[in-house]
Amino acid sequence: MSKLYLVPTPIGNLEDITLRAIRILKEVDFILAEDTRTSGKLLKHFEITTQMYSHHMHNEHKSVEGVISRLKNGETCALISDAGTPAISDPGFLLTRACVQQNIAIECLPGATAFVPALVNSGLPNDKFVFEGFLPVKKGRQTRLKLLAEETRTMIFYESPHKLLKTLTHFGEYFGIDRQVSVSRELTKLFEETKRGSVKEVLSYYTEKPAKGEIVIIVEGKK
Repeated sequence: MSKLYLVPTPIGNLEDITLRAIRILKEVDFILAEDTRTSGKLLKHFEITTQMYSHHMHNEHKSVEGVISRLKNGETCALISDAGTPAISDPGFLLTRACVQQNIAIECLPGATAFVPALVNSGLPNDKFVFEGFLPVKKGRQTRLKLLAEETRTMIFYESPHKLLKTLTHFGEYFGIDRQVSVSRELTKLFEETKRGSVKEVLSYYTEKPAKGEIVIIVEGKK
């Protein structure tokens, strides 16, 4: 029976993959990967020999039709991203929507997602939160920050290391330098680090000690 599986992969530590994920990746007819070179290392580690194809933000509009055709012919497919759960700030939405429209079965496995451990260990309220992902780089950034300045729920952002200082500076300008934040980087990896404090304190810390690796920023909502 045709089916699309959305399979989370480890965000760093390979031990975080589930037994079910390994089984599905071995059983499906083909795998779609954001970066076949990155995912190739994962598949090799777990001795998974399933055929893999590239499916990323630059080709997903073109590849969806072909994937849907194969699924409608009875094949099964697993979609993985470089790290974490597909479609969370990664490719996956377009294919999932197409499967819904074509009445193709979809199954999303539970698993690694970077923002969950970052939120839980931040010490900030997590009963209500909003996931923002990456802020607009230029167009719409100021408008978005003005809107979020009034957000009362805890906010979650993804950021690259070379833009961290810029983003923290903007948080100070729009949210206030005393707003509490928590910056987690390299989650599950050897040099995992979480720095908590006011925007001013965390900005000062990373000005003196430039950040490396993947970053999740948790920001306190407006009181």
